[in-house]
Amino acid sequence: MDEESTDAEIMEATLWKRDGWTARVRKNEDDDGWAVEMTRKGDPEPALVGPWTMGRDKRNPKPLDAYAFTTLVKTASEVIRRHEQAARERLHRTFSFAASDGARLRVELDIVPDDDDPHAILKIFDEPTSELLRSGRVSPSFKLSATTVQRFMKTGEA
Repeated sequence: MDEESTDAEIMEATLWKRDGWTARVRKNEDDDGWAVEMTRKGDPEPALVGPWTMGRDKRNPKPLDAYAFTTLVKTASEVIRRHEQAARERLHRTFSFAASDGARLRVELDIVPDDDDPHAILKIFDEPTSELLRSGRVSPSFKLSATTVQRFMKTGEA
């Protein structure tokens, strides 16, 4: 059984495994230094890879410790959070506008990045009441503007 398949805590000089995270210090392939990688349990790749400090002998890496591990977990968690937030922003767009009849509308476009059938769902709401006025499937490249939304409201077609 290898170290990745067990949930046991490990606290060694170049490997810490705790609370669903693994910190591993490795020889930096690009130079003579060291790098640390932080991998969340279940993720195929590290969430964070960065330089690691040399030890006092200037040849070996500084050992991992509780403070460094905690800091690395916080940093890697923030990287993941920002990545997830950016992905949500790419796949969900929303805006509000006043229609030609004076009604305030809120529009949401949710892109479904399916390899076989990419599409998006467009929803139009009455802004004051949040009542769904119209919903339908559109192209993931649907141009989100007041003109295209009003056309969709009238015809149901993108």
